[in-house]
Amino acid sequence: MQDFKNKVVLITGAGGNLGKAVARAFFDAGATLALCDLHLGALDSVYRDSGLVQMLESDLRLPDVAETMAGSVIDRFGRIDVVAALTGGFTMGSPLHQTPPDVWEFMMKLNAGTVFNTAHAVVPHMRERGSGSIITVGARTALAGKSLMASYTASKAAVIRLTESLSEENKRYGINVNSVLPSIIDTPQNRKDMPDADFSTWVSPDALADVILFLASDASRAIHGASIPVYGLC
Repeated sequence: MQDFKNKVVLITGAGGNLGKAVARAFFDAGATLALCDLHLGALDSVYRDSGLVQMLESDLRLPDVAETMAGSVIDRFGRIDVVAALTGGFTMGSPLHQTPPDVWEFMMKLNAGTVFNTAHAVVPHMRERGSGSIITVGARTALAGKSLMASYTASKAAVIRLTESLSEENKRYGINVNSVLPSIIDTPQNRKDMPDADFSTWVSPDALADVILFLASDASRAIHGASIPVYGLC
């Protein structure tokens, strides 16, 4: 197991299926956590009695909110060592020519905009300290356009490009920036939406969390700007 004692880990999208798994993995590895989501739900009851966890309900689609969120974490814990930028979502759409502009804007803000805003808020602090790790979540489908998925695939492709740009800009400041590219994550919603699929081929949130912890650890110190495929058996 990786050791994250004395590390402050900010997890955005912490209330989702992946976010909960990543939070649990970092917590079990000794990390101090700042858990951020639009709705944290049951997470509050899980970590309520821990002095090593800060709960933040924030809409990271809004730049000012992201700045306030990062400042709150730094005010409480003194620093941010790791950011797991997990905020995002998926929706099947219509053919591009039938896609409402608001659907396009929603997906871009949710998937790419939250990464931009979070990085904009935390990178100056990490540069000042001369260290840090940022892990984003792209998607296998971001590697090529898919029918009825233009908004989603484009937004996740933007996440990959943002990750690469952040890495190039910051790797000489001691900051590692990398992305994971899952195929299908094994969640209750995905099982409901695809009841005839072979769930055993999907990627469990716990397995994806293990990769994220590796990328946040010193063992990945030579990895910069990578998009790590996490496809399971798909």
